Amino acid sequence: MNHPVRIASVSELPPEGETREFLLGSTPACIANVHGTFIAVGGICPHQGGPLAEGTLEDGKLVCPWHGWEFRLADGKCVNHPGASVRVFKLNVHGNDVFLEP
Repeated sequence: MNHPVRIASVSELPPEGETREFLLGSTPACIANVHGTFIAVGGICPHQGGPLAEGTLEDGKLVCPWHGWEFRLADGKCVNHPGASVRVFKLNVHGNDVFLEP
């Protein structure tokens, strides 16, 4: 069983409406702040490897900055390219520490 991995402190998390990239080992993860709720998804767009943390948040979706692929934060599924998706990580905050489950 995989154990949660500390990836950041609470102070490093993005402000509301923004995203930030963190590494889970060598895997980029994108953490989004949606109205004070933090959601973690895979940080690389499956289309051509775009850095999702540099994208924008729009109506519960993360939009890739390179070609506009849109991923629902709730389940990681791409809305404009069926079959494509990014992983959604379980994120937990304990005290000042932020953990993701690999």
